[in-house]
Amino acid sequence: MCNEYEQRATYAIYCEMMQKLGWGVPTAESEADFPQSAGIRISDPAPVMRAAGNSVALTQMRFGFPPMRPNSGPVFNWRSEGRKFKESNRCLIPATAFFEFTGAKSPKTKHRFSLKDAPMMAIAAIWKQVSAETPPCFAMLTTEPGADIKPYHDRQVVVLQPEDWPHWIHLSKPEEALLQPLPAGSLQVETVRRPEKPKGKRTAPTDLFS
Repeated sequence: MCNEYEQRATYAIYCEMMQKLGWGVPTAESEADFPQSAGIRISDPAPVMRAAGNSVALTQMRFGFPPMRPNSGPVFNWRSEGRKFKESNRCLIPATAFFEFTGAKSPKTKHRFSLKDAPMMAIAAIWKQVSAETPPCFAMLTTEPGADIKPYHDRQVVVLQPEDWPHWIHLSKPEEALLQPLPAGSLQVETVRRPEKPKGKRTAPTDLFS
């Protein structure tokens, strides 16, 4: 599943989105609260949008919950089907793209997914504070794959259209209506890395005229 995403939107773009949604821009925030990154991976810090009264606030959190069992890894994707999130700490992950990988061996083929005709997207997520000594952390919600993702993976992260961002933060729509794959054609995909083919032994050119 998705263990890496990209956040290259500028703070100006983020502010414009907040104003369009009627949230406004908190005066305590600045460009430093919305850093850009070509690749955010598990355990990396990143800006997350969480509820602040009737609006939202940017908070730096760590990508992935701590392991739930001994000898297991961080929990970075959280299955959404059949779950209720009213009592959960809901948040949004601002991003410009997320990545999926195909192939059996490393390095795998890397595919970049972005929201078509949009400067940024938001991924539905939940967050928690494990202890007072550690920063809050978040995990992406996943669902069944839509038509754009199905050729690449059997699961996908939940990407919300901007009009649904407030609905997720304040849960003003049922989870079942929000935590769905987008319609076909909503996501744009490009392959950004392919494994190098092994170099075989060169053969001498054939002279067709000898």
